[in-house]
Amino acid sequence: MPRVKRGTKRRQRRKKILERASGYFLTKSKLHRAAKQAVERGLKFAYSGRKQKKRQYRSIWIVRIGAASRAQGISYNQFISGLKKAGVELDRKILADIATNDSAGFLALCETAKRANEKAKAA
Repeated sequence: MPRVKRGTKRRQRRKKILERASGYFLTKSKLHRAAKQAVERGLKFAYSGRKQKKRQYRSIWIVRIGAASRAQGISYNQFISGLKKAGVELDRKILADIATNDSAGFLALCETAKRANEKAKAA
């Protein structure tokens, strides 16, 4: 079997890991094996964190919409249900933005949702 001399490739690979690990505590930023484990762990948390961020933003939007809709005398689930019945296709991100920045527009949406709910009850 032929002998393999890694040369610059090995140094490049180790350097890349140590650069990613800069700022870690003690040997995690200096020794390759410890740095590699720490970097892999950090990348795993970064991946799951990107997924969690989406969940957290959605829950924040729901809280904001719920608070604004309760101020108008309608619960969150009645508000969302009424908008769907009325055919309003705004996502929660946009609804939360309207709730915080445009109170008149949100009031109009609440009235639309209330009318749609009453219309559905009557039918």
